[in-house]
Amino acid sequence: MRASARVRVREELIREIKLTARRQLAEHGPAGLSLRAVARELGMVSSAMYRYFPSRDELLTALILDAYDALGDAVEAAESAVRRRNLMGRWLAVATATRTWALAQPRQYALIFGSPAPEYRLPTGTIDPAARIPLSLAQILTDAALAGLGPVADDRAIPRALRADLKTWRDSVAPALTEFQLAHLALAWTELVGSVSFELFGQLRTVVNDYQSYFDYQMRGVGHRLGLSAAHPRTAGPATG
Repeated sequence: MRASARVRVREELIREIKLTARRQLAEHGPAGLSLRAVARELGMVSSAMYRYFPSRDELLTALILDAYDALGDAVEAAESAVRRRNLMGRWLAVATATRTWALAQPRQYALIFGSPAPEYRLPTGTIDPAARIPLSLAQILTDAALAGLGPVADDRAIPRALRADLKTWRDSVAPALTEFQLAHLALAWTELVGSVSFELFGQLRTVVNDYQSYFDYQMRGVGHRLGLSAAHPRTAGPATG
């Protein structure tokens, strides 16, 4: 059913507000985002802006959700294009799509993985969009576990408090995985985000000239540690520490 003219006008104005807000973010960062400034640029009175976004934080949250969803769409499309049995290929597709999107959308990437706005608290409604990439990785590791594969054995003890956190995560999103496998999932996710962030924010600019080669080498190494390239027996991991 076609939306009414009023609904279409509202949706178009919301798109313009978000577009203007993204330009502000690019110029001033999250701390400089201002509803009054967005309204002024659009030729609106400030009171009208509050009908669409009652606060700066709600506008910022909408932009963060859009960024998470855009990244999630890109990653899921890339991962789904790889044959299900090609576990290493699926992981590399996740990693490469994350980096490709970040390089094309550095401001949006910085919005979700960079410095937060002062006094802004991410609401719980962003948890599901933010979890899309870790959930893709969880599915890859679940498929690996069902095939009898798992992370390379490690004699380090998982601290008791961390094991409890991982058990909660396992119970809610990945029941087929052990705490040890989930620990490696978290390590892979943080290494991926860290590597992309290092590139975008220039941390290795004077060290690595060909970041594509470095990234491919690094992510393939992560895949090896996850047990995606060789038949490592499934392991429950070490005892608690």
